[in-house]
Amino acid sequence: MADAPIIPIAGDADGGSIAVGGVPSGLQKPATRLWQRGGGLSSVTHIVAGGAERFLANSGFDGAPWLAVVFAAGILAWFALSGPWQWTAMMGLAGLLALVALALWSDRPDRDHLRRSVIVCSLVFAIGMAVIWARSEIVGAPAIERPTVERIQGYVLEREDQPAQDRIRLTLAVRDAETAESRKIRVNVPMEALPLDAAQPATAPSATLAEGAVVRMRVRLMPPASPMLPGSYDFARAAWFKGLSATGSVIGSVEIVEPSPEARGLAAVQRWLSAHVRSRVDGSAGTIAAAFASGDRGAILETDEDAMRDAGLTHLLSISGLHVSAVIAAGYLMALKLLALFPAVALRVRLPVAAAASGAIVGIGYTLLTGAEVPTVRSCAAAMLVLIALALGRDALSLRMVAAAAVFVLLLWPESVIGPSFQMSFAAVIAIVALHGSGPAKAFLAPREESWSKRVLRGAFMLFVTGMVIEIALMPIVLFHFHRAGLYGAFANVIAIPLVTFISMPLIALGLLFDLIGLGEPFWWLVQASLDLLLGIAHFTAGQPGSVKLMPQMSGLAIALFTGGGLWLALWSGRARLLGLTPAVVATIMLLTTPIPDVLIGRDGRHVGITVPGADGSRELLSLRDSSSSYSRDNLMELASVASEPVPLAEWEGARCSPEFCVLTIERGEREWTLLLARNRELIEERSLAAACEQADIVVADRFLPRSCKPRWLKADRRLLERTGGLALNLSAERVTSVAEGQGEHGWWRGAGR
Repeated sequence: MADAPIIPIAGDADGGSIAVGGVPSGLQKPATRLWQRGGGLSSVTHIVAGGAERFLANSGFDGAPWLAVVFAAGILAWFALSGPWQWTAMMGLAGLLALVALALWSDRPDRDHLRRSVIVCSLVFAIGMAVIWARSEIVGAPAIERPTVERIQGYVLEREDQPAQDRIRLTLAVRDAETAESRKIRVNVPMEALPLDAAQPATAPSATLAEGAVVRMRVRLMPPASPMLPGSYDFARAAWFKGLSATGSVIGSVEIVEPSPEARGLAAVQRWLSAHVRSRVDGSAGTIAAAFASGDRGAILETDEDAMRDAGLTHLLSISGLHVSAVIAAGYLMALKLLALFPAVALRVRLPVAAAASGAIVGIGYTLLTGAEVPTVRSCAAAMLVLIALALGRDALSLRMVAAAAVFVLLLWPESVIGPSFQMSFAAVIAIVALHGSGPAKAFLAPREESWSKRVLRGAFMLFVTGMVIEIALMPIVLFHFHRAGLYGAFANVIAIPLVTFISMPLIALGLLFDLIGLGEPFWWLVQASLDLLLGIAHFTAGQPGSVKLMPQMSGLAIALFTGGGLWLALWSGRARLLGLTPAVVATIMLLTTPIPDVLIGRDGRHVGITVPGADGSRELLSLRDSSSSYSRDNLMELASVASEPVPLAEWEGARCSPEFCVLTIERGEREWTLLLARNRELIEERSLAAACEQADIVVADRFLPRSCKPRWLKADRRLLERTGGLALNLSAERVTSVAEGQGEHGWWRGAGR
């Protein structure tokens, strides 16, 4: 065979050559393509992946709680993202990330921890988004198109007595007159609008208006209201997940077409229990006792609720972990001690198992009796897991138990993750478990030889520390949702929590028990005294100077940093948990530097608040309208971080007001801003209005303004506000924040242009 021709390699210094059809000559290995070389990017990826693997392998953390966090994060991402294409893209990205991790590290034993973490977290995150999306599609109820007055006939689904407001609240199933579609609405009915028999409490034998009745009435209906201002409560979102299409009030009287049937289930028992307790305990203490016994808060006075909130004690009014735990613990201990008295039972039955079953029955019954609200169900689920752990001889209090309860609630009610009740309940429980599971706390509480007085003092000190930790954990959540927080709650809770847990609730149970034989009076007297003391603590604490801290609306990034840092501190282990302090400190700085809005404009353009410096150096709030609505006034005050009552703009010396408009000039950001604010819907001559608009920087009106009205910076009339919702103006930064920015294409948002 002839030798193959030799072709020299251009540029080869050694004169290397390749034989055509043969083996390279003068080269020891084939040349590496550019995309085959280990570049800087792959090296960085290798270093980061290796570091993450070592970190996960050496941390020794429990992964179960973090899966609950990731599941909740998926739900929150659905609320934060705007619409279907973003939700789909995020779920697809999570699935792609899981596939990439599987492809890259499937044959890498040195990446086991990282591979499992990425795959599982990605899938759980996507499942969280899918669950809340499905929930929204299944239960979401579109709101009615516009306010309307109509005559309806409906089936009573739920009756809620609210004697503190002198009314009852009915949830009705009705049929739309135009489309014949069924819908659920909620109406407030003043007591004077009811027939004599219906005006009686639903517990009365002759009451005809309760669940199952059919009623006819004329009502004024409104679509569920969107937030009044950026950061205000979003009732439209809550109504969407409750299936409510409209809310409103009765005009005239109520006609009962069919009275309610005799059998009324747990709702009737709950109302009977509430009425019975209020008949045994007088005044405000009776309303609190009724809330503890039946979950009925409708009779609690607004002043008492405000005092409990500002004292950091409002969690005691919501049937949640504290109450459920106390009831189940009492049932468990009573069953354990009573069964131990019978040797025949004690020798044949595992008493912890029997006691756990008794506690579970008591806890489930109490949960159903008090209305089975989300916090109560969450607490009951967590308590069931604790009872199972006790029956099996396992550690009863663990973060894994808390995570299981959280996932249980989120699978049933995923929308609860954005509500303050869910967030505060789990934040408090996680803080307690993490604190008492830490090394220093275990060492401090470890049994030792000491006098009973030192033991009591040690327990009291730990209770105070626990209260402080809970207050710190809850403070960001409370400020984010309510824009105000009680600063002395830790001190009040040191007395209030033991008072309710070990005195008031057991006495209520004993009073109910001994009422069966007519001997409950002494116990009810003690209940009265204990709850009067509780209310006294609340009013005293709330009345102290500086007891309440007001803050403007916290940004989403700040609350995310607070939450992430707090979860890292609580759920991680070892010194690495201290890394959670970094986002918490950053969030604190962001919160303290959050600017207070200069102008707040309600969604209807009627309610406007302007913050100005007061005579004594404090901040005051000017209000365009002296509204009788406490809801509007409270929203303006909270978001403006002003504790004093608003000053009517017409009474402010710097304002010039006519019957139709007010003009005000304020200085912000080294310039003056002129505001033109409509006081009513009276029409004025167009040329005069156009001339006034030209002289103003901002014009606000609750009606459509002509296009000839052209202010220098912003025209917030009905045309704009229907599209944006309420507005918050930061004039120094020339920034406008709107309600619409956080709504996207979710079903409950009804902004114009959707």
